[in-house]
Amino acid sequence: MTLVAGVDSSTQSCKVVIRDAESGALVREGRARHPDGTEVHPDHWWTALQTAIEEADGLDDVAALGVAAQQHGMVCLDEDGQVVRPALLWNDTRSAKAAADLVTELGGPDRWAEAVGSVPVASFTVTKLRWLAEHEPDNVRRTRTVCLPHDWLTWRLAGRPAVITTDRGDASGTGYWSPITGTYRPDLLELALGGIAAPEVPRVLGPTEQAGTARVGTAGDLLLAPGTGDNMAASLGVGMRPGDVVVSIGTSGTAFAVVDTPYRDASGAVAGFADATGRYLPLVCTMNAARVLEATARMLGVTYDGLSELALQAPPGADGLVLVPYLEGERTPNLPEATGSLHGLTPSTATPAHLARAAVEGMLCGLADALDALGLEPGRVLLIGGGARSEAVRRIAPTVFGRPVLVPEPGEYVADGAARQAAWLLAGGSEPPAWKTGETASYEAEPAIGLRDRYRETAARA
Repeated sequence: MTLVAGVDSSTQSCKVVIRDAESGALVREGRARHPDGTEVHPDHWWTALQTAIEEADGLDDVAALGVAAQQHGMVCLDEDGQVVRPALLWNDTRSAKAAADLVTELGGPDRWAEAVGSVPVASFTVTKLRWLAEHEPDNVRRTRTVCLPHDWLTWRLAGRPAVITTDRGDASGTGYWSPITGTYRPDLLELALGGIAAPEVPRVLGPTEQAGTARVGTAGDLLLAPGTGDNMAASLGVGMRPGDVVVSIGTSGTAFAVVDTPYRDASGAVAGFADATGRYLPLVCTMNAARVLEATARMLGVTYDGLSELALQAPPGADGLVLVPYLEGERTPNLPEATGSLHGLTPSTATPAHLARAAVEGMLCGLADALDALGLEPGRVLLIGGGARSEAVRRIAPTVFGRPVLVPEPGEYVADGAARQAAWLLAGGSEPPAWKTGETASYEAEPAIGLRDRYRETAARA
C-alpha cells in the first residue's frame, strides 16, 4: 500500500491525515492547536505541524505529502529566510482602509476585477502589504520575499531551498497574481508598496509539479506536492464536480463552485480565484461562521451539542429574534468595522432556545446570501466544515437556503484534498485520482417564510 499525507494548517489548528494513495482510505491522523489571534508567528505553525505529524505516528512510510493552509496570510522573510514580523492573517482587518485606497488608486472595482478577477478587501495579501508599507516601512525594506502560509510550510519541509513555490489556487488570493492571465502583476505589487522596492514572490507551480523533497525520520525522500489554499483543497477533498456548490462552515464561511472559465465580479462579493486543478473557483466568504455558534454556546453556558438541542426547540424564525452575526467585522458584505447585534428581543423571545435558534439562522442567512451571490443554479449544495456537524445546522439549513442540502460524512476535507493532491503527484495524469467517498445524508425542509427578508432588513439597519 502506497501512502500519502495531507496537511491542513488552518487558523485554529493543524491537521494531518495519512491515506491510501489509490483508494483514499484513511489510515491514521493527528492534530495540534494554533494560538489565537489575527497575527501569528509562523514558527507556531511549524511547531504544530511537528506535533500533528507525531500524533499521526510519523511519516516514515509516506511517499508524498501536500500542504493546504489558510489563504491570504502575509509571511515576510528577510534575505536570510528569517521571519520579519508575525504573519498578518486573513481575518486581520487593520488593512481595511488600505483596501479601499488601493481600489480607488487603480481606478475602481472594475479595474481590479479585470486585472485579477477580484476586488481586494482587508483579507487579501496585497492590502496587508500596503498596511505594512504605511505603518512599518522598515519591515518592508527588510523583506526579501513575501509568501503565503502554505508556501512557507512547504518551503520549510523542503529544507528551505533558494526558491519558494506556491500554486495557482493560493496565488489567486494575493491580489497581485492574475488567474485570468496566469501571471503575476508586478505593477500591483508596486502600487501596494508605494515606491518601496517590491519583494520577490514564489514561483507558481502547476497542479502536478513537484515542490521539492523532504527527509523525514529514517525514510527516504518524501515528495512534496505544490500544495494550495484551504478552499481549493476542500474542493479536492469533497470530490466536487461541475454543477456542485459547496457551503463550508469553518472559522469563516464560504460558498464556492468549480467552473471552466475565469470569473470576474466588480461588485467585490465574489472572489474570482483559481482552483488546484487548472480550473477556477469563484468564492464568496463570510468572516463569521462556526465562531458564531461557539460564541453563542459560550454565552449560554452550554456545549456545542447543547446549543444544537436548544436551537431545535425554538420555532423557525425564532419568533422574530434576529442575530446579525458580524462578530469580528464582516467580509461579505464588506463591513470590517461592524459588530454583532441582536434584534427583536422581547420577554417571549428572551429564552436560551430562541437565542440559539437566532444564532444558527443568522449564520446561515449570511451563507445563503453568499450562495446567491455566486449567481449559479447549483445541481447539488454540499454542506461541509466543522459547523456542519451540528444537527441543528443540518436541519435548519434547507429552511434558510430554500433547497435540499447534502451533508457528506464528517471529515477533514482540506487535509484530505491536500492528500489527494499528493496522490495525484505520484499518479500523474490530467485529473486527480478518483477516491471513494463516504455516504451522503440528504436534508430537506420547507423554507421558513419571511426569515431571509427579515434578516436582510435587520442587517441593513445594523
